[in-house]
Amino acid sequence: MTTISNTPLPARTLGRTGPVTSALGLGCMGMSALYGEADRGESIATIHAALDAGVTLLDTGDFYGMGHNELLINEALRTAPAALRDRALTSVKFGALRTVEGGFTGYDGRPEAVKNFLAYSLQRLGRDHIDVYRIARVDPDVPIEETVGAIAEAVEAGHVRHVGLSEVGAETLRRAAAVAPIADLQIEYSLISRGIEKEILPTARELGIGITAYGVLSRGLISGHFTRERLLAPGDFRGMSPRFQGENLRRNLDLVEALRGVAASKGVTVAQAAIAWVLAQGEDIVPLVGARRRDRLTEALGALAVELDPADLAAIEEAVPAGAAAGERYPEAQMAHLDSEH
Repeated sequence: MTTISNTPLPARTLGRTGPVTSALGLGCMGMSALYGEADRGESIATIHAALDAGVTLLDTGDFYGMGHNELLINEALRTAPAALRDRALTSVKFGALRTVEGGFTGYDGRPEAVKNFLAYSLQRLGRDHIDVYRIARVDPDVPIEETVGAIAEAVEAGHVRHVGLSEVGAETLRRAAAVAPIADLQIEYSLISRGIEKEILPTARELGIGITAYGVLSRGLISGHFTRERLLAPGDFRGMSPRFQGENLRRNLDLVEALRGVAASKGVTVAQAAIAWVLAQGEDIVPLVGARRRDRLTEALGALAVELDPADLAAIEEAVPAGAAAGERYPEAQMAHLDSEH
C-alpha cells in the first residue's frame, strides 16, 4: 500500500475566492449517520489522525445525526493539539428538514432559516465562524439568490468565511455567483459518477468556483472492499441505493475488478487508484474521503502519492468508462431534489 507518512500534504485553493486547504478533505458524515453504527472513539481518533497528517478540511452537515456530527467534530477539535485545531477548516451543509424517526421532509432555504441553522451550528461546533457554509439542496420554494444572499450577510457579519453550494446545476451556479463570490460547489464526482463533466464543471471553471468532490469511492462501492456477500446494517443508506441492488451491484463490482487490475499494475489499492483519478482531474478539485477508521484514512491519504500518467489514465478509462455504472446514484425520490440533475 502506498503511504505518505511524514510528508506534508499538498494544498489546493477552493476557487478564486475560497480558502487554501489540504488536497484531500475528510467527510465526516459516516461517523454519525447513514452507514450504520460507528465507533465514537475511533471516529475521534480518525479526525485526530487526519489533522495530524495535514488534512485541514472537515466536512459535515447540521442534519448528520441531527447535530451529532457537529458535536463529534467539536469534541475532536477540543481534544486536538491547539496547533492542529487552529488550522482546521469547517465546511457545513444546512437546510435539510428531518423527523424524529430520521426521515427527510424537504429543505428550507429562507433567509431567516439560514440564520437559525447557522446559530445552532456555531453553538454545536463551538466555533465563532464556519469556513464554508452551503445549503445541502436547493429549496424549490426559495430563489437561490435569497439563500445565497443570507449566507453573504453572514460573511459580512464574520460568522461565515466563504459561501459554498451543493448539488446545483450550471444555471443555478450562475445565478448564485451573480449575488456573491462562491468558493466551491460540493457535488458527487467519481469514476462512476461523472455527470458534472458535461456542463457543471466547465461552468464552475468559467466562474472560478472550486469543486469539493464527495462520493469519490461511491460510498464504498468502488473502494475495493465491498463484496456481493456483504450484509448491510439496518438503516444503512446503501440498502436503498440503486447501485447496490441486485444485478446493478454485480455489474458495478465487475467494474471494480477491472479497476483492480489497473491498480495492481501500479502497486496501489483500488481505493487509491479511484481517489488519484479524481485528484488528476484538476487542481481545482478537492476530493472528500469518508473514512471512519484510521486504517481507511491511511489508505486514502496514500492516493496523494500516486502519479497517474496519460497511459494510466487511459487504462483506468478503459476499465471504468464514463457512463458504465449501473443504477442511479440516489433513489428516485432523492434524485428529484437534485438541482444538478435537472
